[in-house]
Amino acid sequence: MTDETLKQTPLYEAHVAAGARMVPFAGYAMPVQYRDGVLKEHLWTREHAGLFDVSHMGQARLRGVSPLSAFEEVTPGDFIGLGAGKQRYSLLLNKKGGIIDDLMGARPDDDGLFVVVNGACKDGDFKFIDNELAGQVRIERLEDRALLALQGPEAAAVMAVHAPEAAGMVFMECRAMSAFGTDAIVSRSGYTGEDGYEISVPAAEAPRVWATLLEDERVRAIGLGARDSLRLEAGLPLYGHDIDETTSPVEAALTFAVSKKRRDAQDFPGAARIAKELAEGPSRVRVGLKILEGAPAREGAEIANEAGEVVGKVTSGGFAPSLGCAIAMGYVPPALAAVGTALKVIVRGKAGAAEVVAMPFVPNRYVRKL
Repeated sequence: MTDETLKQTPLYEAHVAAGARMVPFAGYAMPVQYRDGVLKEHLWTREHAGLFDVSHMGQARLRGVSPLSAFEEVTPGDFIGLGAGKQRYSLLLNKKGGIIDDLMGARPDDDGLFVVVNGACKDGDFKFIDNELAGQVRIERLEDRALLALQGPEAAAVMAVHAPEAAGMVFMECRAMSAFGTDAIVSRSGYTGEDGYEISVPAAEAPRVWATLLEDERVRAIGLGARDSLRLEAGLPLYGHDIDETTSPVEAALTFAVSKKRRDAQDFPGAARIAKELAEGPSRVRVGLKILEGAPAREGAEIANEAGEVVGKVTSGGFAPSLGCAIAMGYVPPALAAVGTALKVIVRGKAGAAEVVAMPFVPNRYVRKL
């Protein structure tokens, strides 16, 4: 895409004014970093509070007679049992059990189901939901809303100033509330492994809310570069890279998104494949790798066993600022997935030593109870 065809979030001018380096992402011009650079932004978020513009994500309301029940026809999660004020991570699945996208579904109020999907997938996702659930739900795309993410150990203290109700929430709660002088939908969740919040506000209010948060000395604007390194350290998959329509939840180590109730009922798309993989094991699994020598292994690098035979591929990789070393995620046969297994990664024709390690690479700090 050319600069002329890229979409802009409501915060575009604020990013440019702050000296952000803008890049194309999911059809939008987005800030990859600000003046401090990715490394400092990453570490600031781990130590204080980082503010991210994630307005490219797709927000929608699903309404109808029984939107929670209907949503179970395209996902493997227990949405009928989703309590008020709660949020659930789930997956849109195709008929073969492949992942169309990963998403969040929430009940911030009594107005149907609030859904947030990935920016690059949102048009296809909403079309898929509309086609599959035609006559059962109505989709209202919330194009007039922005989405901000405030992440880091000081996020709750910052939110307490502007939204005391949010400070009293725990991980995966989501509520509609008045915050920053406007109507907001706030969840205590994020994509960094840190404690934090995602804050949906009217697009027209977003620049003011953004500026208000940045007035706090604990908060700095953070770009997509650090967002990616943070989520990698957290062992979180990126759609289109670590998961796609060929990947099952079992292969991707996302079986927690398939509720026990739904596993027993086998009433979701691709249930036969997923049940078989749960019983017999998949042909490949997503693992974490610590790169012990050589250059960082990026997406597409081959993974080999100790004999040098190629057994898989890296799907995400890079330098981990919190650890001071290179890490990666990729797929290997289950026989080579145990923590401690010695492997090799092939970067620019050279095989370097690697080791399977537990994920997340950096322990998460979600607040599950106050």
